[in-house]
Amino acid sequence: MRILSVNVGLPRQVNWQGKLVTTGIFKEPVNGPVMLRTLNLEGDRQADLTVRGGADKAVYAYPSEHYAYWRAELPGVDLPWGMFGENFTTEGLLEEAACIGDKFRIGDTEVIVTEPRLPCYKLGLKFGRADIIKRFLASRRSGFYFAVAREGMVAAGDEIQFIGHEQQETAVADITRLYAFEKDDVKGLRRVVELEALPESWKSYFQHQLEKRQRR
Repeated sequence: MRILSVNVGLPRQVNWQGKLVTTGIFKEPVNGPVMLRTLNLEGDRQADLTVRGGADKAVYAYPSEHYAYWRAELPGVDLPWGMFGENFTTEGLLEEAACIGDKFRIGDTEVIVTEPRLPCYKLGLKFGRADIIKRFLASRRSGFYFAVAREGMVAAGDEIQFIGHEQQETAVADITRLYAFEKDDVKGLRRVVELEALPESWKSYFQHQLEKRQRR
């Protein structure tokens, strides 16, 4: 497992459907090491902290393996590393294998898997097509966020070394599944609300869904 590309970008204003929108989704690969701090990479910022950024979503990782799927789905669309707004384009770590609470060493840093990415309208802005939002979620190729447990330098080519996980293993793919595809899996809902590393916003959402189903 390794980092193929480290991508950063500052917020910019763009026109989308007749409105001026500020977004940080435009990322470009960086040459050489970059400092990763608790809230983001050096040279990277988030425009809307209600949906992106903060300690639980300091870094967004997207598996390079998914690019082949999207090249087939979107023929003729240029798809350089960072196209999905990811900070880390990764190799060898997919949503089915990355578990909530998994801790990894990358370069000088240590990071923890926290949650999948849910697409917002800015992904449509980036691709110039609103249908990409539903297609992204339906593909289950979400990528995942890292929290930063130890700050340090990271660079393209760094290994992603597994160093530990929560006692209860729940994959990133399971969170997406319960959120969008198998909403009535009560056993799964009970499991995820107990995950220590899952952010409180997710646990509150799943707890609410669980209570609704138990009242039926």
